[in-house]
Amino acid sequence: MEKEEIIELLKKDKFILYNGIELLEIGEGEATSRMKITENHLNGLGTVQGGAIFTLADYTCAAAANSRGKAAVTLDGQMDFIKAVSKGTLTAHATEISLRRTIASYRVEVRNEEDMLIATFQSKVFRKDV
Repeated sequence: MEKEEIIELLKKDKFILYNGIELLEIGEGEATSRMKITENHLNGLGTVQGGAIFTLADYTCAAAANSRGKAAVTLDGQMDFIKAVSKGTLTAHATEISLRRTIASYRVEVRNEEDMLIATFQSKVFRKDV
C-alpha cells in the first residue's frame, strides 16, 4: 500500500473525525497529529478525559506504524498521564523505536501548545502485507 493510500484511509476514520483529530504529518516511521480541546473532551472534573488523550496517541501511532506500506494493528498500548489539561490544543508525535518484519515499537509524546508534556504512550504493533 502506498503512503498516499494510507493517509487517505487514516483521514476517513469516523471516530477520529468525530473527536476532532487532525493528521498533520506522516513520514517513514513517524507521524504528528493534533486535537483542539472542546467541552466534548472533558470529564466530570473539567479536564481532558484520558480516553481522548489515548485516542490521539493511538491514532498518531497508527499513522507512523502504517507509514511503511504494511498494515499495522496495535498489539498493546501503555499510557502514562503526566499533567492534566482542560483547554487548548494537544499535539502528539510518534517515533519508531524498533522495526522488525512483523513487530514494531513506537513511542508517542502528547504535548500542549506550551510544549508541556501531558502524556506518553508506548505501543507494539503487528505488521502484515496487505
